[in-house]
Amino acid sequence: MSIRINPSILAADFVNMESALHSISSADLVHVDVMDNHFVPNLTFGPGMVGRIQDVSPIPLDVHLMIDAPERWAPGYAELGAFSVTFHAEATSDPVAVARRLRQIGSRAGLALKPGTDAEPYLELLDEFDQILVMTVEPGFGGQKFMPETMPKLRLLAETAARTGADLWLQVDGGITEDTIGIAAEAGANTFVAGSSVFAAENPALQIDTLRRTAMSHAHDHTSNR
Repeated sequence: MSIRINPSILAADFVNMESALHSISSADLVHVDVMDNHFVPNLTFGPGMVGRIQDVSPIPLDVHLMIDAPERWAPGYAELGAFSVTFHAEATSDPVAVARRLRQIGSRAGLALKPGTDAEPYLELLDEFDQILVMTVEPGFGGQKFMPETMPKLRLLAETAARTGADLWLQVDGGITEDTIGIAAEAGANTFVAGSSVFAAENPALQIDTLRRTAMSHAHDHTSNR
């Protein structure tokens, strides 16, 4: 089973972004949170900044759009060359159309679910996505506490993917530390966004390795097909 660690630059030093990116070069992807101050009450990066991050990053970009109207804006991030573009189910009435457009451009397509959003409406659509992101905090701000009550939803997605053979990355984002990553791995996650726990570490590369090993030691059988 593959375990992916995607540090979130929301917790990085924005003034020294290129240096921060190179400090996590041993990670799998860099998680880039795009917030529009509408879908969530915070404002971060737009296409211009994401394009520059794409230019200088030593690892591929995992873009997480916390924005309204992803059907309008998401394709532009794929066109920048992002490896993966994830948008929120709550922000669009036609997530399948958005995902198909992202795939057509050449990006992996991800669907994000807020803590209070049920997975059931999307279980029959898993083949339309490359990744499902289960938010383990309310989206909008870094440094929040992990919400264990989201684990049944993650477990349901993992079991459904295993049963149907869907080739799906199951990502968690929010409060992921050495203490919580094992909980998420046991519930079926195989892709982990970690912000503060990586960038606040004295040695980010060592912390990435520690998180990866901890997740692998807790990985469960229902994710073995991935």
